[in-house]
Amino acid sequence: MFMLTPWVKRILIANFAVFLVMQTSPGLARDLMFYPPAAIFRPWTLVTYMFLHAGVSHIVFNMIGVLIFGPRIEQKLGGTSFIRFYLFAGIGGALFQTVFATAAPMLGASGAVYAIIIGFAYFWPRETIVLFPIPIPMPAWLLATGYVGLSVFNGITGSSDGVAHFAHLGGAAFGFAFLKWWEWRRGSSKRSFQKQLTPDASPEGDLGSLAP
Repeated sequence: MFMLTPWVKRILIANFAVFLVMQTSPGLARDLMFYPPAAIFRPWTLVTYMFLHAGVSHIVFNMIGVLIFGPRIEQKLGGTSFIRFYLFAGIGGALFQTVFATAAPMLGASGAVYAIIIGFAYFWPRETIVLFPIPIPMPAWLLATGYVGLSVFNGITGSSDGVAHFAHLGGAAFGFAFLKWWEWRRGSSKRSFQKQLTPDASPEGDLGSLAP
């Protein structure tokens, strides 16, 4: 039985709700998908594109990734940091695809999902993962490395046309950067708190030591 944390649940509901709406209003996708040349006039598409999907298999596989790996990361980061992590990675995916690939319309949550997979491998690298539908158990770090390596290969060679491989890599890179920043910020806050608990040397005592 899968555990549902609050933001994972909201992400799943939002994606499936948008997918159903798109079936009845397909023209709306043009205003929500990310297209680099038009992004300056439609900046909201940096976020909305990651809630659109091209078909049933596209949304199902992405949401399986969110469902399997997302709850543990949300528990680790906390709800607010988790949704920031998710959106930041998705935006990073769009930016990477824009810089390193051709300017084409983009849709899908794959960049954010890659960040979630990277995050899971970062915190629990030796956790055993069983791929579906092929029952091949492997450590999380190997799964994440395989996904990134495949995206690098496909992105460079141009394999799997129609897939935004650099968006996957951008999501992974921005997600990793967010996690490092989150750890640094948490460590900085912890050190600041410990410093407040440490009593400073008494000024009077210092002056007294200098008295003749």
